Amino acid sequence: MLRSALLYLSNQPQVFKFVRHNTLARKFAERFVAGETLEQVLDAVVALNAKGISASLDLLGESIHAESEARAGGREYLHMLDRIRERGLDANVSVKLTAMGLDLSEDLCVEILHDIVGRARDYRTFVRLDMESSAYTDRTLHLFYDRLYPVFGNHVGIVLQSALRRTESDVARAIAAGCRVRLCKGAYREPPAVAFPAKKDVDDNYVRCMKRLMKEGNYPGIATHDERIIETAKQFAATEQIATDRYEFQMLYGVRRDLQESLVRAGYRVRVYVPFGTQWYPYLMRRLAERPANVAFITGNVLRELMSGHR
Repeated sequence: MLRSALLYLSNQPQVFKFVRHNTLARKFAERFVAGETLEQVLDAVVALNAKGISASLDLLGESIHAESEARAGGREYLHMLDRIRERGLDANVSVKLTAMGLDLSEDLCVEILHDIVGRARDYRTFVRLDMESSAYTDRTLHLFYDRLYPVFGNHVGIVLQSALRRTESDVARAIAAGCRVRLCKGAYREPPAVAFPAKKDVDDNYVRCMKRLMKEGNYPGIATHDERIIETAKQFAATEQIATDRYEFQMLYGVRRDLQESLVRAGYRVRVYVPFGTQWYPYLMRRLAERPANVAFITGNVLRELMSGHR
């Protein structure tokens, strides 16, 4: 019921209009979304960089229904890369293929991505292809391995989700190819045939894949806020003598800022995924709807920081 309610609210323009101009609602959103404009998010990255934290920027957007929208999104990413370079920031970008027109035409999507990743290569930076639901896994990996990675190499990378049953084999393929992987648990509601229903199985698969990527992979991004898994990664790195410059921890903007900063102080690399744009309301509601347990997770972590005195 909660998931249905959140999805319903995410598609209500009048609710968005009210929320967008409500001081309390905007204050809450600002905790998890860095702003509506590029300059606002770049200012947020300056603050992160000052703490020794890198960033990956994601421009929020609604579903693409026309080629003109996909191309406009591509131009936004080119401008984003230009401004990151101009301001000398430690940041790369993350891109959703559906926002670049994948559902309209793979060729269109590839054309736009060639421009984006080509610009990133010119600037010696990096583009992460975000992974969406399991309905897009094969299409995303095909596009990456067959049409982007052979051209751009390690200027482009992928995301794999430990919730999916197939991920161990996808990790093996990525290691064999030498490509960069962000490993996350996955927030999408998936059928049991393709994903582990139990959290323990998702976590166990995460740890198995994480250890293999840390030992054999190419600079993996360990994307989790789970302190138990982070501690496991630290212990595994120490046991296997894996240097801290061979991997990085990744977290969401506004979530467990205390943990992000403590990891940096301990000498680990940390990158924060930073979403921004005018479509922050649908983003927040849909992220909560993907897994309603996220409501308790986010609320709990906000309270944890408040009780510890972290602002």
